Amino acid sequence: MDEKAPNRGRSSTMIDNAIRVGLVALLVYACARIVLPFAFLLIWSAILAVILYPLHLRLMPRLGNRGSALLIGLIGVVLMLGPMVIAVTSLATTLYSLISTLQSQDISIPQPPLWLDGTPLIGKKLTEIWALVASNLPAALAKYGHLLSGPLAWLATFAGGLAVGELSFVLSFAIAGVLILYGKEAATFAHRLLTRVTGSNERAEQLVTLTAATIRGVGLGVVGVALIQSSLLGLGFFAIGIQAAGPLTLIALILGIMQVPLILLTLPVVGYVFIHEATQPAVIFLIWNIGVGLGDNILRPLMLGRGLNVPMPVILMGVIGGMIVDGLLGLFVGPVLLAVSYVLLLEWLQQHPV
Repeated sequence: MDEKAPNRGRSSTMIDNAIRVGLVALLVYACARIVLPFAFLLIWSAILAVILYPLHLRLMPRLGNRGSALLIGLIGVVLMLGPMVIAVTSLATTLYSLISTLQSQDISIPQPPLWLDGTPLIGKKLTEIWALVASNLPAALAKYGHLLSGPLAWLATFAGGLAVGELSFVLSFAIAGVLILYGKEAATFAHRLLTRVTGSNERAEQLVTLTAATIRGVGLGVVGVALIQSSLLGLGFFAIGIQAAGPLTLIALILGIMQVPLILLTLPVVGYVFIHEATQPAVIFLIWNIGVGLGDNILRPLMLGRGLNVPMPVILMGVIGGMIVDGLLGLFVGPVLLAVSYVLLLEWLQQHPV
């Protein structure tokens, strides 16, 4: 009997396994290269599908599976297309106008206030820079222009990518409608995948439920509330005729997602309106902003109560990181994705105590 036969058999098995692993890795790499450019779009579409699926279940008895999914997709596209076009177009126009003004050096800046010079540590330097910019902009740009090249280039890139972000955001609702149509199949696939990973059917069911609850809680209670409030504030900004209504709406959206009080933004804007507008429209604008601000106390507990509490630093990192990675779309995907990862990590740590 050949004693080397078992060794040759083991070597052959190891080679076969290595070939299989290599082929699988190559297939995963090839698929990742194809899917990666659309990753944030697909993730946001999946998040929307999870958030809207309960609505689909309510409409399905009347409209059927296909009719309900089609209606949700169409309404989502129509509702988002108009406001997004207006806000993003205004934002892009303002940014390009700012960049063009700086490049043409056609800008007038008042002299620095007297109290700035007395500010400890940085007061004298800031006063010197401000006075130079106000009195001799070309000389200021020649002296400090290199510090602005990076931010201006980023602003130009960001403004140019707004149209793509707008289209991606609207397209995500259409994709979400398709995902809703195959909601049962997607849930079954997620359940089977997690069962294979965790080795437990009960554990997989728990993780699927926890993930869906977190997505709906953060998506509705944080992103949804911020989107509603910023849209209402933006409506007031455009109605009163503020030139920078688009950028202010985006800032309101970012602050809302980060759960920062919007009064930090609206109070200076209201003061500006009272200075430059008549008393009656300014008072109406003030009442509108107060009403939108108080609406947060009603909307947030109502919608956030459906999910889990996530620390604000996690949301903050998701907002900033998502916006840096994928612009407008990342602003929505980032906080939800990090919140889900945070909740699942806590759940895993509780299952494996030290």
